[in-house]
Amino acid sequence: MALTRWEPFEGLTSLRREMDRLFEHFFERGPVTMGDGGMFEPAIEIADTNDSIMVKAQVPGVSKENLHLDIMDDCLTLKGEIKDEETTEGKRFHRKEFRYGSFARTIPLPTTVKADQATAQLKDGVLTITIPKGEHAKIKQIPIKT
Repeated sequence: MALTRWEPFEGLTSLRREMDRLFEHFFERGPVTMGDGGMFEPAIEIADTNDSIMVKAQVPGVSKENLHLDIMDDCLTLKGEIKDEETTEGKRFHRKEFRYGSFARTIPLPTTVKADQATAQLKDGVLTITIPKGEHAKIKQIPIKT
């Protein structure tokens, strides 16, 4: 039977190594979250007013021709594509961090909506979608009689 020397901090050293490796890979990806197949999801905000739902999505570099919106069963689906530059001749990249390719994101809406009355506006890389609420979703004041 062989004796092995007990190292009281060996477990902590390996834990620290694993945590360092986790954070190194986490910060390499950048602010865009990657999904399956190299797709990314744009960041969104959802706001609720008395009459409508407002959804904002960050889609920098995407033209309106490359965006597609669908509303079905109180879910908003945002699809798009960021296209790479056509010509790279004569260029030698030292760093290339831009994301190119297709993306899709399905967002469940917090209430029923009137999909046929939805509007969308693209300005400065931010897509703003305004969707009126359905009739039974609006807040109605009920007067109290005495």
